[in-house]
Parts: sequence; structure tokens; C-alpha cells
Amino acid sequence: MTAIDLDPRVDDPSADPFERFGILLDAALRLDRALLPEPTAFSLATVDADGRPSVRIVLLKAVEDGGFVFYTNFESRKSQALDATGRAALCFHWQHLERQVRAEGRVERVSDAEADAYFATRARGSQLGAWASKQSRRMEHDGALEERLAEFVRRFADGEVPRPPHWGGWRLRPETIEFWRNMPSRLHVRHRYRRSRDRWEVERLYP
Repeated sequence: MTAIDLDPRVDDPSADPFERFGILLDAALRLDRALLPEPTAFSLATVDADGRPSVRIVLLKAVEDGGFVFYTNFESRKSQALDATGRAALCFHWQHLERQVRAEGRVERVSDAEADAYFATRARGSQLGAWASKQSRRMEHDGALEERLAEFVRRFADGEVPRPPHWGGWRLRPETIEFWRNMPSRLHVRHRYRRSRDRWEVERLYP
């Protein structure tokens, strides 16, 4: 059962898809953390230059400028795949809301100014960790991460931690967005929006 009441616009196919998503995200953020510890978590799927798929969980940091924004190391496996194809897919699943949102589209890096502004809000430990981690690469030996962390703790001991040049954000601009609602007997409700020039076209799909 849905844990909290939802704005009825969330099921209105005539509503803007980002408005519908915002209603669901707000509801997820209001859920008890015992039910949903990470309401902004979503699955991010990529395909690399050789056609090999990969999926992982990342955290949504903004919905702005027509896209979903997340941050990561630009030298990571996911960023290499994003650079290679320029495309990705995502999926939010909020079990206690009985809802799912999927999106597919093109990706682009956020501006340096956006990345700097977000990085400045991170806890100092997370800022230092962004410098210390060679994300997705093989670790030289046990303790290597701690050694690198200690190095950057010393380097930035007397001041602010700047954003590493290899770290920043990605924005997924959806070409399709699908809303899924759980229903009895698996007769789920699915609305798929498709971007057509400057407007969204919506259709209902069989479950």
C-alpha cells in the first residue's frame, strides 16, 4: 500500500512529466527513512564503446534545465561509457509508493560552475575522498586508498578543498519518460512520454 497520500496530478497523463516526477520525489523524500533510506537513489544503465552494458546505483542531486543531474568521477567506468555513447537510461523504484519512473536519453556534462557549486556543499570527508579515489581502477595494494587519503588530508590541511578536475556532474536529458503504477493482478498503469521537438507526446502502454 502507498505509505502517504499522493497529489492526484501524479496520475494525470496530461500533466508535464517533470511535474509528475517532482510530486513523486517529494513524496519519497517524506517517507520514513526506515522505509526508504535513500529516496534519491536510482539505477543508471550505460553501454560502453564495445556494446557491453553496465548498471549501478547513483544518487540524484538535481532536476533542472530539463534533465536529471548526478555527480561522479570522470575517469570512472560509467563516465567512460557516457563519453563513448552520449546516452544512458535510469530507473527510480519507490516500492512503498508502488511507483516506478524510467527515463532514456542523451547525457552531457554540467558546467564547471555548477559542479563547483555542488562540490562546495559536500562534507569535507567526501571532498577529500573525491581526490583520493581512482574510481573503478584496480587498487595497487591494501591500504592504498588510506595512503592517498592521508596525502590529500595533508595537502589541504590549511584551507578549502577544491573540486578535482577529474570530478563533476552529468545531466541526462530524457527523450522518453515512463511512469509505472502498481495495480492488482499485475494490470499496472504505464504512461510513456516521448519528446517531439518542443513538446511531449504521451501514450498508455499495456502492462
